[in-house]
Amino acid sequence: MTTSLFRRLVPAPLTSTVLGVSWLMLNQSASAGNLIIAVILGLGLPWLTRRFHPDRPRPGAWRVAVRLGGVVLLDIVMSNIAVARLILGPVSRIRSGWVWVPLDIRDPHAIVALAGIITLTPGTLSSELTDDRRHLLVHALHVDDETELVQQIKQRYEEPLRRIFE
Repeated sequence: MTTSLFRRLVPAPLTSTVLGVSWLMLNQSASAGNLIIAVILGLGLPWLTRRFHPDRPRPGAWRVAVRLGGVVLLDIVMSNIAVARLILGPVSRIRSGWVWVPLDIRDPHAIVALAGIITLTPGTLSSELTDDRRHLLVHALHVDDETELVQQIKQRYEEPLRRIFE
């Protein structure tokens, strides 16, 4: 089987594998029936939705991606602690705010990943992207210094995403 034929039949091998394995894990059974359904879901869903993804992401810099994953996990844990302290303390300490983050990344997949990372991190939420995709509106539960928040987002998340996707 040639590579192009394989790609047409299995447009997203990793997604197919994850879907199939997820089905088996959710059903907690590797019976013949579940294996058949796992294969049908794993191959069928990516194949049926391939037209909705004309520009598939082509991430590179896998070491950077792994490092970014570690940074995000650490930030999620640390943010949980910071948010807990903030909401359990006096309300007067909370200084929430909206901040426009200027974007240097242009790849739409990188922008979506950045918005997702911001939203996953407790205490922050990405809310809006300008039509020209040059600014992302972020709400933060506590903003001491807008410039510092923007710099943290750009250094910790945007720069690694740029290296991964562009």
